[in-house]
Amino acid sequence: MQALPEFKRVVTGHDQQGRAIVASHGPTPNVFPLSSVPGTVFHELWNSRTSPALLDNASDPSSKPLQLSPGPQGSVIRVVDIPPDSIQNQVSDENAAAVFAEIGQVHAGTGQGSARHKLMHRTETLDYGIVTEGEVWLVLDEEQVHLKRGDVVVQRGTNHAWSNRTEAMARMVFILLDGRFADELNREQGASI
Repeated sequence: MQALPEFKRVVTGHDQQGRAIVASHGPTPNVFPLSSVPGTVFHELWNSRTSPALLDNASDPSSKPLQLSPGPQGSVIRVVDIPPDSIQNQVSDENAAAVFAEIGQVHAGTGQGSARHKLMHRTETLDYGIVTEGEVWLVLDEEQVHLKRGDVVVQRGTNHAWSNRTEAMARMVFILLDGRFADELNREQGASI
């Protein structure tokens, strides 16, 4: 399995006179390979803790333990490398639960029993997912969609998984925004939210 190309992160800021500068330039220092699913790597690029986001020269807010969802009123941008299902499918049911513990949100995993994919999960977020390398299938409770490079998914708090049915690595960019389920979804979904 061939490794995906490296990419760089450029963060801007302001100098003492208020002029735009490059605050940092290079690979993201916050990379989290998942031990429970070899090949899966989270590249944490940036996050915000409020909306509107505070625009300042503070230190890198992504220098913290991996957390799947942003905090209240926050956002996250990350790149995720997704290995083939031939690797993902080797994950036991117990390790599937461990995946979500490893990414700081144990209650997000819903892939138990008769789920369509062991890594099904649901978060109370609005997510934009962009395929940048390879192919993946968006797996939902009743449907699935084949996605290729350049395709974009707008994920509105639904139960889902990412399935890579090729033997090559896939990569997606994700932007997650804190969200709130509509009252009718809270009533319909009950304790599963």
